[in-house]
Amino acid sequence: MHAVSEKAVDEPTLADLLDLEEIDRDLYRATLVFDDPLPLYGGQVAAQALAAAGRTVDADRLPHSLHGYFLRPGDATRPTIFHVDRDRDGGSYSARRVVAVQNGEVIFNMSASFHRREEGVDREAHPERPEGDPEQLPSGGMPRLFSMQGALPPQPYPDGQWPTRFWARCKLDLPDDPLMHACVLTYLSDISSGVAAFGDEKASASSSLDHAVWFHRPGRLDDWVHMDLVPQSVAGGRGWYTGTVRTRDGVLLASLAQECLFRNRRR
Repeated sequence: MHAVSEKAVDEPTLADLLDLEEIDRDLYRATLVFDDPLPLYGGQVAAQALAAAGRTVDADRLPHSLHGYFLRPGDATRPTIFHVDRDRDGGSYSARRVVAVQNGEVIFNMSASFHRREEGVDREAHPERPEGDPEQLPSGGMPRLFSMQGALPPQPYPDGQWPTRFWARCKLDLPDDPLMHACVLTYLSDISSGVAAFGDEKASASSSLDHAVWFHRPGRLDDWVHMDLVPQSVAGGRGWYTGTVRTRDGVLLASLAQECLFRNRRR
């Protein structure tokens, strides 16, 4: 047995967060640890899982979808282990499964699919250009997120628990690596909640249950992107919403869907 090498820095960056240590073939460790009174942020473990899976495919194969389940609360003060299963490598697609473990227990699992980029039809049924200039809008904090900047446009649900529409960008100069940008988008994709619009003094959204992202087109996350989270349904103690991530010019980079807990508030 060898000692775990942990990185604890005063001001960690998103690049530090995604810098995984390779322990063995298909086995990785996220060693950046830090104090956080809340459970490990779901976007962090999802982004790290995608980074681990991406290391096991050819460089010309980029993620086109991921589907993950949050099984147990994680702990930011502990390193996370990621085990990747290489389910299939076909002519154009590669499938991977990732299990994230802390303290001997699975906290998250993910299925991810990678695709060799193809030229072909590029259309969108409902093109939409986001309103507002993020440089001119009020700053919106990106709570718990490293190296991210936010801006808040007018909200479709001004009385909601959290903002459901916002601009965001990574403040780091990211490399020309599409996998890195997909991981940063994944990191961002779990922030806030579309069903926050349903929250009131009696009930509210809380922990994420499952999360899916579809990557339609590559894009840079060190430029502003616009997230729009749309509430769809609340029933049976669960809430479900969908969302989009677009560039300043309105190009649809990704779509997402998530189900989370939605329960009566404890007195």
